[in-house]
Amino acid sequence: MLLIRAIQANDLDALIDLARQVGSGMTTLKPDREMLGARVTCAVASFAQTIPPEERDYMFVLEDTAVGRIAGVCAIKGAVGLTEPFYNYRIGTLVHSSRELGVFTRMDTLYLSNDLTGSSELCSLFLLPEYRAGFNGKWLSKSRFLFIAQFAHLFTEKIIAEMRGFQLDDGSSPFYEGLGRHFFKMDFNHVDGLTALGKKSFIAELMPRQPLYVAYLPQEAQDAIGQVHRSTLPARKLLEHEGMHYEGYIDIFDAGPVLQGRVSELRAVRDSVLAVAEEGRPEGETDHVLVSNTKLDDFRMVLTQACPGEPRIALTAQELSQLHCQAGDQVRTLSLNVRKNTNG
Repeated sequence: MLLIRAIQANDLDALIDLARQVGSGMTTLKPDREMLGARVTCAVASFAQTIPPEERDYMFVLEDTAVGRIAGVCAIKGAVGLTEPFYNYRIGTLVHSSRELGVFTRMDTLYLSNDLTGSSELCSLFLLPEYRAGFNGKWLSKSRFLFIAQFAHLFTEKIIAEMRGFQLDDGSSPFYEGLGRHFFKMDFNHVDGLTALGKKSFIAELMPRQPLYVAYLPQEAQDAIGQVHRSTLPARKLLEHEGMHYEGYIDIFDAGPVLQGRVSELRAVRDSVLAVAEEGRPEGETDHVLVSNTKLDDFRMVLTQACPGEPRIALTAQELSQLHCQAGDQVRTLSLNVRKNTNG
């Protein structure tokens, strides 16, 4: 059976093994023991509420309980940019006009920005290839929204997600090659690794502060702006269905889009409901439903067939056990898929 739960200290080795399969472009999941060890320690303290909410890093693992294997990971950071700079490019517009010559041009520009500082962030989503079947990827990603719905007071109103940017088949980034390399004089993977380790001072030291004209970039770099890695496209569509959208902010290295949303407008916050768990089998029309307990220090979630939106939910004895719940306990539920309005 598959279970999503809060990460534990003894998951570190499995997390490092998983991170080795991630590849380039995801700075929050590098197979570095010191970095991931610090994240796991922070995550454990986050669930235990022993550090301030803005410093928390909630990490979740997808566990295949039949074999005791960690199959995936995802996370939510309480706030970004409060202990180290958080940079993005904001796409802006400059207008040049000459009435005498009858010329009017609009030019896209890139501004180095810290605008998203303080936002909560969805990050570190990765699922092992052999588990990318059925609803596993969708469930893993959406689990974070149900956690936010249950503990909305722990997050800022704005939530963001940096999407991995477009890369060629050889792993190179056209945007980085067309812009970043001129200033950093390093390979993309090296720069990516430095930022993963929190070494970001070189960004402010080496990147120009004045606006950069997009038209000056090679066409391949221009075309990559706001585009996602091929394997990231489903994740982007999923987040957009949950209430997030692109507002013209991109990653400064690979130009991947930064999606934004308001916590109060997320589908999970609007549509999830608290229900009373009971042991048994559902009756009537069922759907795939995410079900979580309501315990911050021992957060757990399963995906089951149930009647969504009802005040009571029937769960098997195994599901109750996986959730560390008993009949009569309160749980939070959310339909896996966006339900179509059949009225009118």
